[in-house]
Amino acid sequence: MYELFFQQFNEKVPLTAEEQETIKTFLTPKKLRKKQYLLQEGDICKYIAFVEKGALKSYVIDEAGTERITQFALEGWTISDLYSFLTGEPATYLIDAIEDAELVLISKAAHEELLQQVPKYETYIRLQITGAYIALQRRLTSIISLPIEERYKNLTTLYPTIVQRVPQHMIASYMGLTPETLSRVRGRVTGRK
Repeated sequence: MYELFFQQFNEKVPLTAEEQETIKTFLTPKKLRKKQYLLQEGDICKYIAFVEKGALKSYVIDEAGTERITQFALEGWTISDLYSFLTGEPATYLIDAIEDAELVLISKAAHEELLQQVPKYETYIRLQITGAYIALQRRLTSIISLPIEERYKNLTTLYPTIVQRVPQHMIASYMGLTPETLSRVRGRVTGRK
């Protein structure tokens, strides 16, 4: 456990063996079964989760009871309700496993301690949050300015693994479409009639 976590960490911010061992003492492994919750709406988000294996989704349930997916997380990605994690306020998102998953969890207390003890951890977190903000800004711009077909092409180009592993109805939810509309969009993009 922790191999992919440290591989990704070291790609962004190289660690000494001592720093890696220090960080390891603050990490908690967790396994989730498919459809098992990591976080439910209204709970306080206590962890940042790094996906070693599997796939998760973050979502809200709208007034009509429809699931609206806001994020996917596959191997090498992190997922959390960052607002709840940082403020201690109740979570607005639900997070559960699309596939059986193996996670590396960092608790709020561990996060705060690592920020103090390991300066490279702070650098790594800053890079992670910056990357997440850029992805969010890119997605928002896409939603408000691009036709649906272009949004789908961008998704398949930027995240081909998501399209291969995640059920189409979930991709439709992520894109704000019905599964039927997504099917028509996919047909137009691939040239099917």
